[in-house]
Amino acid sequence: MHNAVDDMLRNPFLETIAYFSVAILALIVFLSVFEFVTKYNNWEEIKKGNVAVAMATGGKIFGISNIFRFAVVNNDTIWHALIWSSFGFILLLAAYFIFEFLTPIFKIDEEIQKDNRAVGLISMIISISLSYVIGASVI
Repeated sequence: MHNAVDDMLRNPFLETIAYFSVAILALIVFLSVFEFVTKYNNWEEIKKGNVAVAMATGGKIFGISNIFRFAVVNNDTIWHALIWSSFGFILLLAAYFIFEFLTPIFKIDEEIQKDNRAVGLISMIISISLSYVIGASVI
């Protein structure tokens, strides 16, 4: 079975579809985890026009996708890419909690929910920036 999958993935079109499919699935799972840890409903807030939530969520989407990109480039199999991107996601999630911890004068989630765009922008930039650092270390 393993050899048959490897043979199919030698076709660049099938390989692209496989990586794309796994990346979309991982993005959905990882965004669901972020949705679980935030104190607000991302998609409801975005629907209401909350730009701060949109920026923070966009940064998370970019960060997750960027980490997955590095994992794909640096690994030979989808399985290894998924393992490394999951590890990278855990680090990105840890960064989210560290950001919250290092700003004791206000609560990040509360400010983003109140559409504080400055906090949303910083959250987006942190997710994007750290995704490059995390991605560069993914082997």
